[in-house]
Amino acid sequence: MSATPSAAAPAFRGRIGCDMSSGHYAAPHRYRLHLSLPCPGSLRIAVTHRLLGLGDLLPVELLPVVPDTPDGGFTSLRPLYEASSHHHRGPAAAPVLSDAWTGRVVSTHAPDIERDLALRFGSAGPELHPRADARRIEAVGRLCTEGIDEAAQSAGELGIEHGAHAEPLGTLLDALGSLERCLGEQEFVLGERLTAADVQVWTTLVQLDTVHRWHLDADAVDRIAAHPALWAYARRLAAHPAFGPLLDLDAITRRHHARCRGQEAAGAAMQIVDWYASAGRPTT
Repeated sequence: MSATPSAAAPAFRGRIGCDMSSGHYAAPHRYRLHLSLPCPGSLRIAVTHRLLGLGDLLPVELLPVVPDTPDGGFTSLRPLYEASSHHHRGPAAAPVLSDAWTGRVVSTHAPDIERDLALRFGSAGPELHPRADARRIEAVGRLCTEGIDEAAQSAGELGIEHGAHAEPLGTLLDALGSLERCLGEQEFVLGERLTAADVQVWTTLVQLDTVHRWHLDADAVDRIAAHPALWAYARRLAAHPAFGPLLDLDAITRRHHARCRGQEAAGAAMQIVDWYASAGRPTT
């Protein structure tokens, strides 16, 4: 079974509009985020939320580390799902952006939620989605999803005994190599300022080192680690107060082992980044 099962299609994909003519428009205290931080989508949203300083405008409800229903959902989210779709089928999964005025779900699609936080609520924070960089940010998102996450998952599923694992591993290394070349020349993925592309890349690297690595052999992990500029960048962002303090490595491990039936490989013992040390946090 896969190390990180592919996410189902989002149950809801509402968007936050730009003014009151939209059904959902940006209003202080109207919305709530429901996040389980070991989930990479939730972690990406949480980093964005903290970068933008939205704590007072848009509260966050933290969910358990591991889903508490047999279908992989959360009991506390079931009323929201039922109010939004009568007799909802499927898990009441996180992340969720909910509307406190209606008691319904707006969106369960992490990229849309992250983008709407930045575009509709983020006037006081960094410009994470510059209009001029929209296509480049989308391209980085595809690189992370297809070139890193999906490729690493496929390589781990096929296992070190299966010769076909070389193809997805090659895809993964190509993606990491492109980021390595980029970050060898500039501070952030798109240049000299932090954008949503960096949030995406960083959360993807966290997932690669703390989850996918468990199912890769030692040689694969050595080759993944051999990108010094990329992993130095990951450590540098971990030291940022909007990034590293949100990490709970024990929680990520618990969530992974609760979901995963794949075989552990030699790479499991070869952590690439000391995430807590990079964040200036105690390891115990």
